[in-house]
Amino acid sequence: MITYEVIVRYVFLAPTTWAEEISEFFQIWATYLAAAYVLKHNDLIRITFLLDRAGPGLRRLLEAVSLLAIAVFCLVAIWYGMDILLESIEQHRYTATILGVPKWATESAIPLGAFMLLMQALVRFVRLFDGSNADLGRRDPFGLMPR
Repeated sequence: MITYEVIVRYVFLAPTTWAEEISEFFQIWATYLAAAYVLKHNDLIRITFLLDRAGPGLRRLLEAVSLLAIAVFCLVAIWYGMDILLESIEQHRYTATILGVPKWATESAIPLGAFMLLMQALVRFVRLFDGSNADLGRRDPFGLMPR
């Protein structure tokens, strides 16, 4: 959408009134919804200095602590995100652009995305201790990491 906006603005001298706001809307939603997907595939950015040197028991403990930290973050994001969302709905807030999109349309991405991330963290936490997570939180798509 931004490429389209650049072309119509600078080549055809006919800027749009919607491209920037809609691209921001999609970017916000994609970011918050992608977090659960990224955790599911164990692609979150992490520092593996300790994990690479730890045995299976310590690795499982470190993974559990990391998942609990994610869960706490999600609970805080859900709590405050819902507060902001409900306030936006009550006060009928809209964006200050020509489109006047209701603010709840973007603000709802935060509690929903945090809830999905929380659910994925809980699934990974359970799998960590029921034996179905054999790699203990490691992902090595290219086979480069030592086992």
